[in-house]
Amino acid sequence: MPLAHLNIGSNKGDRLGYISRAVALIASMAGKVNAVSEPVESEPWGFDSDNRFINVGLNLDTELTPLQLLEVLQKIERTISPDPHRNPDGSYRDRPIDIDIIVYSGVTMDTPRLTLPHPRMRQRQFVMGPYLEIWPIKTTKSPAPGVHLRK
Repeated sequence: MPLAHLNIGSNKGDRLGYISRAVALIASMAGKVNAVSEPVESEPWGFDSDNRFINVGLNLDTELTPLQLLEVLQKIERTISPDPHRNPDGSYRDRPIDIDIIVYSGVTMDTPRLTLPHPRMRQRQFVMGPYLEIWPIKTTKSPAPGVHLRK
């Protein structure tokens, strides 16, 4: 079964609550969550905001293809918050939830909808820290649903 690594972030509202809800929905809709990293807090990347992000990495066994997984993750994002991730001009904005596929079982792809591995993963410490903590280790470090993230 393919193993995907996701990064989940939030910088608006109940950040840990939104992330915990996303982890639970991913577990119920996309596959088996094997590990969730410790949360990391960081400044926004690519835009200015007074709201800091909290991010976690997540390892997921999934039977979904990369594009199917993307569709499910976007549905989860919209379920948690219908707020758009970008301003009308395409720039980033504060958001309650953001879920990215970082890697997917060694798959390399570049389509208009999805690029794997994530093209900017190495530029983002909030992605690389959680990724290096848990990838490719398969554990039950933080079970889902009902994940409890420390504040």
